[in-house]
Amino acid sequence: MKIDFRLAVRNLLRNRRRSLATFLALVIGTTSILFFGGYRTNIEYSMITAYAREGGHLQVQHRDLFNYGSGDPTRYSIADYEKILQAIAADPVLGQLVTVATPTLQLGGIASNFTEGVSRTVMGFGTVASDRNRMRDWNEFGLPLHAERFALDGAPADAAVIGVGVARVLLLCDALKIPDCPPRVKPAESTGDDLPDDIAQLAAASGPLRSAQTAVGPPRLDLLASSAGGAPNVVSLSLVKAERQGFKELDEIFLSMQLPQAQRLVYGKAPPQATALMVQLRSTNDLAVAAQQLRAVVAAAAPDQPLDVLDFRQINPFFVQTVQMFDTIFGFIFLLIGAIVLFTVGNTMTTAVMERTVEIGTIRALGVRRSGIRRLFVIEGMLLGVAGAVAGVVISLLGAGLINSLGLTWLPPGSGARLPLLLVVWGETTTIIGTMLGLIVIAGVSAWWPAFRASRLVIVDALRHA
Repeated sequence: MKIDFRLAVRNLLRNRRRSLATFLALVIGTTSILFFGGYRTNIEYSMITAYAREGGHLQVQHRDLFNYGSGDPTRYSIADYEKILQAIAADPVLGQLVTVATPTLQLGGIASNFTEGVSRTVMGFGTVASDRNRMRDWNEFGLPLHAERFALDGAPADAAVIGVGVARVLLLCDALKIPDCPPRVKPAESTGDDLPDDIAQLAAASGPLRSAQTAVGPPRLDLLASSAGGAPNVVSLSLVKAERQGFKELDEIFLSMQLPQAQRLVYGKAPPQATALMVQLRSTNDLAVAAQQLRAVVAAAAPDQPLDVLDFRQINPFFVQTVQMFDTIFGFIFLLIGAIVLFTVGNTMTTAVMERTVEIGTIRALGVRRSGIRRLFVIEGMLLGVAGAVAGVVISLLGAGLINSLGLTWLPPGSGARLPLLLVVWGETTTIIGTMLGLIVIAGVSAWWPAFRASRLVIVDALRHA
């Protein structure tokens, strides 16, 4: 076997130009596959980080909330949710896996800026601001993503954060210092001093809910929502910031407020509830174990409620669809490059067989078996595959490091914020080894047919080949 390797290396060096061309084809193929694989991994890690920061890895919900709760989420709320949170914190298994477990209340409503005479429908979220800040610190994959502080942390009880799109529609750009807003013309007849009669009555019943935008202090808006009993309720919110959300559609309806404020708006003096419990894990790899244990804990803590545990992939099917799409593209690219390698190495070996026909006849006459001929050419093809794959991996690692150091960003489709453009190659052992082995096997297989033809040559015909 050692002699076969030595002969294979010598034969490859006999025609350096052809061997170099085949070697470069393998290097470029390996680099291309790993670069795209690194880009695909960056997309997956960025999406996981975004979903884990905003909604956690797992959510405890009413079993019908995901399918039927978009129009009336409070109808599918969780009663006595504090007991479930206490059970999660006390569980020894989840205690090692969970970083944050926090309630959230989702509600729909109409946000209005009556000073300007504009309003729009919004999706409101009542949250525990300190927990949301802890969730935003999660960065398992070490991506250069800025963890912006959640503005509601430490803010007054009536504070709220809205999406940039909501602020633009409600003409709050100047008050919230939002750039790139179109110029507007204020209606000539609008005084903006009074609320509509029905909302004014609700406001009067709850006390002084709002201040004029011209008064000293932060801008305000009024949120009209339906209580759990179906009656309308209104609250005035002090806006502390407008935050750009990840998706444009969410950015134009997003409103976040303190959880107690949202619970008073929906439930009044009744016991407060939550529409979901968000659970963030230390590691995404623990998802299956944590989900199984969480289901057992929830079933024991709330046996009378029809609750379910959903992971972020079930809640966000767009993530699964995106990953599947990139996996399909990655597979297509691998097959395409594999076909190029197959024909390139096959052509190189076929040419080598034609040039060395007399030599093949000579060594066959000296007693070398047909299997020895086949083995010699297959080893040559696999040596080309090994050299090209190893060099391609080294270049991919160096190239990815250089590109990542440039700090490039890109704007994904449908996203409202730019994300870092990275090629995650280092550490992806499975992808690297799989790519190397795949191309080496393809190179060996592509050399087998010319090697088989060489082994079938008749000795006399080979010796007299001109």
